Amino acid sequence: MPNKFLSDEHIVTHLGDEYDRFHGAVVPPIYQNSLFVFKDFDQLAEAMKDEQNSYLYWRGTNPTVQIVEQKIAALEKGEKCKLFSSGMAAISSAILTFLKAGDHVLSISNIYGPTTKFFTYAEKFGITHTNTLQTDQDTIESLIQPNTKVIYLESPTTMTFKLVDLKAIADLAKQRGIKTIIDNTWATPIFQNPITLGIDIVVHSVSKYLGGHSDLVGGALITSKEIMDHLFYHEYQLLGGVMPPYEAWLLMRGLRTLPLRMKAHQESGMKIATFLENHPSVKKVNYPGLKSSPDYELGTKQLKGYSGLLSFELANNSFESVRKVINNLKQFQIGVSWGGFESLVISPNYGYNTEQLVASGMDPGLIRLSVGLENVNELMEDLDAAFTATITNGIKG
Repeated sequence: MPNKFLSDEHIVTHLGDEYDRFHGAVVPPIYQNSLFVFKDFDQLAEAMKDEQNSYLYWRGTNPTVQIVEQKIAALEKGEKCKLFSSGMAAISSAILTFLKAGDHVLSISNIYGPTTKFFTYAEKFGITHTNTLQTDQDTIESLIQPNTKVIYLESPTTMTFKLVDLKAIADLAKQRGIKTIIDNTWATPIFQNPITLGIDIVVHSVSKYLGGHSDLVGGALITSKEIMDHLFYHEYQLLGGVMPPYEAWLLMRGLRTLPLRMKAHQESGMKIATFLENHPSVKKVNYPGLKSSPDYELGTKQLKGYSGLLSFELANNSFESVRKVINNLKQFQIGVSWGGFESLVISPNYGYNTEQLVASGMDPGLIRLSVGLENVNELMEDLDAAFTATITNGIKG
């Protein structure tokens, strides 16, 4: 178990760097090699007994990757971390480690779209899936089936940013022998540690805040040594979605500034959310850091802070209004993903999927913002100008 008394700042700047091991290099090197050789066959045979803790082949353990895994495990207050080539590689591996034909998985509220698609894909293997838009414990408990093996969740939820009571769900799951998996990408380990609340596996898309510079794609799983001992030899090694050393090195560099960047994202995110809440063109802001949020009190119990990802709903929720507001923005770039230095804007409303949006609990006027590290006053001016231009062009609100 990582030292619980180490600060986040110490973890990201020093933990695992082992300067003596790397000839005093303040930045550990990139081990780009695909394999490791041995002095004799006896050494190789001994290493094969414990591939998790031996350097054999890129698809197993790599010194550069291992340093980053140690840092992320410590940040999340978990025992073990493994890095993957993408967030979906991590998510699918986490899900499959607990499921077999005939099992059922329950997901809570709005989750990442490709994760939902993966649950549909898993039906070909005899795995069934139920999703509920409700986040209250009674509803969740009522949907548990005798063959439910996994509860999968995000908190805050995708696009709508509702909170789920993690401790309550973890306690309920443990009573029923069910494993819990959470995508903790929004909060990062800086602002939320689900393992301390009883969740079994934490997932991250490290492409977002952990990397922080929009220059890498990757995923991470953090869990107990017991679960990782199984997952390493099966879903990790056999599926092969492992992170290359160079991407791990980029991730290490991003982690150095994670605590500082998250404070900046939080400060700007809160200012943007407050600005939107008071703007006449906006009907609702979805951000758990606002005191007006129905989940604010829950957030004070399980969150240590708030990131810069939020959404709002236009008073005029037509697709044309959504399209024009987004196109009128100059500082916010239009693109998928989030969590980098740049501010981004996107909407789940593409003009042809209104019914699907409503069925999934999303307002057609919903627009998501990823608040980056630019000057926050310039970002607010940009939003105000986009609203004004939209109204000037004939769409009020």
